[in-house]
Amino acid sequence: MKSSQLTHTQLPLGLLNAAQGHPMLVELKNGETLNGHLVNCDTYMNLTLKEVVQTNPEGDKFFRLSEAYVRGNNIKYLRLEDEIVDAAKEQQQNHQASKGGRGGGQGRGDHSGRGDRGRGGRGGRGRGRGRGG
Repeated sequence: MKSSQLTHTQLPLGLLNAAQGHPMLVELKNGETLNGHLVNCDTYMNLTLKEVVQTNPEGDKFFRLSEAYVRGNNIKYLRLEDEIVDAAKEQQQNHQASKGGRGGGQGRGDHSGRGDRGRGGRGGRGRGRGRGG
């Protein structure tokens, strides 16, 4: 994966979502590596891989696993194919185009769901409470 190919708005989870079903290499903080096909990832970057080959830190022992679960905070490095990076870019551009320009298509007005914010509604602070009790 070339860092020059990533835009400044490309997020890791978007990249991982685009990589589902594709082969990847995962290096863990303890030095082990896992080669397999990405099945799923969540918002904590926990990964589920299938058809996995696990290699010990020394690189002299290999283990074949049908499935492996990797906790996100143990991941040191991920390697994906360049085609996946391109696909993630396209997905992001299509998503941006469907939003409808600046502001995400939300329009104007007080539709934020905050109600009477700043208007001194019941229990609100309003513009002051006067003096004394």
